[in-house]
Amino acid sequence: MTRVAAPMRLDFAGGWTDVPPFADREGGIVVNAAIDLRVEAEFSAGGKDILLQADDLGEMVRVRGAQDLVLNGRLDLHKAALRMFPPGPGTLRTRSAAPPGSGLGSSGALDVALVAVLAAVRGEDLTLEEVAAQGWELEAVEVGIPGGKQDQYAAALGGFQCLRFGGSRVTAERLSLDAATLKELARHTVICYTGRSRLSGDTIQRVMRAYDDGDQAVCAALRELKTIAAAMGPALLAGDLSRIGALLSANWACQQRLDPAMRTEEMALLEGALRKAGSLGGKAAGAGAGGAMFFLVGDDRESAVATARGVGATVLDAGWSLNGVAPC
Repeated sequence: MTRVAAPMRLDFAGGWTDVPPFADREGGIVVNAAIDLRVEAEFSAGGKDILLQADDLGEMVRVRGAQDLVLNGRLDLHKAALRMFPPGPGTLRTRSAAPPGSGLGSSGALDVALVAVLAAVRGEDLTLEEVAAQGWELEAVEVGIPGGKQDQYAAALGGFQCLRFGGSRVTAERLSLDAATLKELARHTVICYTGRSRLSGDTIQRVMRAYDDGDQAVCAALRELKTIAAAMGPALLAGDLSRIGALLSANWACQQRLDPAMRTEEMALLEGALRKAGSLGGKAAGAGAGGAMFFLVGDDRESAVATARGVGATVLDAGWSLNGVAPC
């Protein structure tokens, strides 16, 4: 058996600027951090066919030949991964520690885990950057789901990263926060799951079409997101919680200017409750429109957690993951 695990992430600033055509034309910047909620993928060789299993989704597909690798909405990422890295007969099994549609980059972590495990089975020695690039290729090109590249790079590399995007080029700068800052940041971070995400590929296409058409509000919001991301790295390195919180909220305000559907009623309720409880700032995890939000809260973390639960949110416990995809 070959087994790997890839971490999910919190995107502190700059999400959406890694998505073409903005990233290609103007260059994007994203600051994110891997967290120890993970996607696992394992492959056990043997048998005559390939059995695909997604434990968290309760889905199973048997692949007897190329005709069974048609993308039809059932484990399409798994099927596409088999087309890119055919392993021979066996069982490919995956599981995710986060609920679907969380906005925590779980599909990007799945991409990376699938590439890493199948490349290992085939004896291919890929660098972490190559795993990330192939993971994005799997989702965006092979399956045709539009999106940026930050999730795959967070899952492959781990740690805190400042990622710069321009065309096919991605530059990753690791942000080396000291141990005291990491501990303090974790103590003040609360991740809340609000429910099933309503974001779709149509939303991404709609936003980027507006940018392509020169919509002034969307263009201005994307450029401001890039500026906020450039400021987030230094704030994290300095451990300036007030500044980090303010940048999170500024980033969230820009996200909402991209599309009116970004902020659901559940998110508005949660955000308002935690603001009254003294949060320093917060934003949607990922693109928005449901899923998870995360906040920097004051010293009374227990009270903030109780407040979030009181308005129906599920609090997800997760620390930082300084390592990316790896055997487990």
